[in-house]
Amino acid sequence: MLRKEYPRPQFVRENWLNLNGKWEFAFDDENIGLREGWFREDAEFPHEIEVPFAYQTELSGINDQTHHNIVWYRREFTLDNELAGKEVKLHFGAVDYQASVFVNGQKVGEHEGGHTSFTLDITPFVAAKESVNLVVRVYDPQDDETIPRGKQSWTPEPDAIWYTNTTGIWQTVWLEIVDAIHIDKLRMTPNVDTGMVELDLIFAGGTKGKRLRYVIHFDKTLIAEDTVTLTENHLQRDVAVYQKHIFRSPNHNDGWNWTPENPNLFQIQFCLEDDSAIYDQVSSYFGMRKVHTEAGMVYLNNRPYYQKLVLDQGYWREGLLTAPSDEALRHDIELAKEMGFNGCRKHQKVEDPRFLYWADTLGFLVWGECAAAPVYTEDAATRLTREWLEIIERDYNHPSIVTWVPINESWGVPNIHNNREQQHHTQAMYHLIHSLDKTRLVISNDGWEMTETDICAVHNYSHGREDEPKKYADFSATIHTKEAILKSQSTLRAIYAAGFEHQNTPILLTEFGGVGYQTGEQTGWGYTSVKNAEEFIADYARIMDAVYSSKALHGYCYTQLTDVEVEINGLLTYDREPKCDLSKIRAINDQYFNQIVE
Repeated sequence: MLRKEYPRPQFVRENWLNLNGKWEFAFDDENIGLREGWFREDAEFPHEIEVPFAYQTELSGINDQTHHNIVWYRREFTLDNELAGKEVKLHFGAVDYQASVFVNGQKVGEHEGGHTSFTLDITPFVAAKESVNLVVRVYDPQDDETIPRGKQSWTPEPDAIWYTNTTGIWQTVWLEIVDAIHIDKLRMTPNVDTGMVELDLIFAGGTKGKRLRYVIHFDKTLIAEDTVTLTENHLQRDVAVYQKHIFRSPNHNDGWNWTPENPNLFQIQFCLEDDSAIYDQVSSYFGMRKVHTEAGMVYLNNRPYYQKLVLDQGYWREGLLTAPSDEALRHDIELAKEMGFNGCRKHQKVEDPRFLYWADTLGFLVWGECAAAPVYTEDAATRLTREWLEIIERDYNHPSIVTWVPINESWGVPNIHNNREQQHHTQAMYHLIHSLDKTRLVISNDGWEMTETDICAVHNYSHGREDEPKKYADFSATIHTKEAILKSQSTLRAIYAAGFEHQNTPILLTEFGGVGYQTGEQTGWGYTSVKNAEEFIADYARIMDAVYSSKALHGYCYTQLTDVEVEINGLLTYDREPKCDLSKIRAINDQYFNQIVE
């Protein structure tokens, strides 16, 4: 199954070459590939694999779940373009974990980090009208605990909350041929308060004296058009977006701002040119969206906003981390919205940019998270920090992302409660992300043992079964008042690490629920269990009644959207089949709630 959609939806060029599809493939369990020169054209690879699916998946065509620390890929393609004055850019959506790339027998670059995109300039290694031999070596050591692996299991079989691991290429590989003079980076920062959007562009090549022309539309309405003569390879420009228009409509007062209810987007086109040539053309979009906290509440576009999120692991039976199609990414959002959720927390995964595109387009809040390492070492801290630099650079322009979650449940910082070094690490991540992105909230350690944080994010699964009224009463009482929440220890871990305390930040219940319900042959577990759809809906209503009765909570994230392998605690099956009438889930989610925080 070939993933054909354009992989970078916020920086679109018309001409590109998709390198997904059949590649040659080999395991290198003895680590002999480099010594024997498998990067050369005459090397023999015994298998075929369907990129961008990992060899552990059904859609890869290999479907082998055993651990192989080193794998190799190869394919050939032909460049028919005239390359004089051009640059050939080779893009990888994501490769887990360390990738070394060879072109025509020569190493052209490498990248470490399993969840973020990277680009290599392969111009010096190719020529026009020749066959290009592309080889990728991937090193993914299963026993290295300093690698941010998230939910990937390090044991032969997935177990409990750990899933089948992913090795190698798992997002689109693609190629662009651009002029040596081109737009290299684009950052767009909305300011709802002033009605302006800040455009920040970096150019490659000699752009002095060249012109940048940009045009902004909202639907078919021309908002702005301007041409700027460049004096250097960097341009910042504030553009008035609202233009003193009156936006109020009879049905809503979002105006032209972006919200889940009204996901308004502005289209923008850039053209880099002079009198003799057009050097580059790029299309993008942005949303006018502001998120901040005030008086213990989360605000979206300066209005209190109650977040109804669902935990989304982003796994598929046939593709694991890789969605089987672009439509599958869209369908997950549509199903969540059908159930009355207005967003998700992407758990222990940096999701494909195509998911973020659909979240932007359909109107769906996203909390962006990163895979964690299981231990704390200097190497683990460095690797996590490096991935976050790349995450923010890649995903900064998506209006749907409203919160960053660098640490989850003390994973990677197991001694954070009293260990000042590990506390410093979470504080450093909090401040680093804020120093790079002033438009979003940051949670220092989602679940418990928080340090500096914009949201007090609490996990609590202690709601018991229907026949355990005392547990349910304790759960309800725990979340009913601010004081009870801050004193709770559902896992014998304090809400704040030693030396830190609540600073009147909004309190959200960001993991709870997880009702287990087996609907087919797949067996597994949940935090509670029911036997049929009626019991499932009743238990969901029982738990949500406690959440909505709280005057201290300003939102929630229910566990979880789908079953995943040995977890059968999803609202949907692993194959995205509803476990009950979704309209009844929506009716529960849409019930009256109090938005006023004590």
